[in-house]
Amino acid sequence: MDIGIIGTGNIATYLLEQVNHNGLANGRITAVFGRNEEAGHRLSEQFQVDFYTDLQAFLKLPLDIVVEAATVEAASLYLKDVVAQKKDLVVSSIGVFKEAAFFEELKSLAESSGTYIYLPSGAIGGLDVLQSAKASGGLERVRITTRKSPASLGMEADVEKVIFEGSAYEAVGKFPKNVNVALVLAIAGIGVDKTKVRIVVDPSIEQNTHTIEAEGEFGKMQLQVENNPMPSNPKTSLLAALSILAVLQNKDSALKIGN
Repeated sequence: MDIGIIGTGNIATYLLEQVNHNGLANGRITAVFGRNEEAGHRLSEQFQVDFYTDLQAFLKLPLDIVVEAATVEAASLYLKDVVAQKKDLVVSSIGVFKEAAFFEELKSLAESSGTYIYLPSGAIGGLDVLQSAKASGGLERVRITTRKSPASLGMEADVEKVIFEGSAYEAVGKFPKNVNVALVLAIAGIGVDKTKVRIVVDPSIEQNTHTIEAEGEFGKMQLQVENNPMPSNPKTSLLAALSILAVLQNKDSALKIGN
């Protein structure tokens, strides 16, 4: 399996280390595309991969799957081209799907191209429960409470306080770099308008904490995840990077666990 990466940041570096150096996936990252030429050339030399600044040249390579590990803005520009070139796609910037029309357009394009789009679970869990619970329309309530340090949210605060309470749609608009988890939860469950989000800034914590609550015909679920940050970037959860690695590991597996 030949893998391409869009992005030259911490997640790209992590995947290159785990896949190319440590052999933790059935394949190899052969090319990286990005706008940061300094970072791209550094990755090229360190991991012996080709670096591209031309998207079309990158997509003409015989890549089996492309991992988007950039930003919401970059994802909005590049994802349709990836799918149009009949490459399977892993999306890490889930916030790009805030607008349902873009999500549906990309999904339809993938269906017509015969490709697959993978949305990693990121820094949370419980997505299989939500998908199972909504299978017959019986999922009634979903809420996520995200608790982060001031540094993680890019703000200053001396005391714990709720800084946002509303829908997932509103949360992604106000905190686009911090609530990918809310959006993937909404996509798996009852949608961006019905999924409720509460964001708490807490100067006493070092780990980001996500508490997911769901209720419906299936019963009730409460799940709490306390995330360790990536050593190279405290603003990014290690579990987010691991969830992308897991997609690459399981893509061609004969055994599929969960939904």
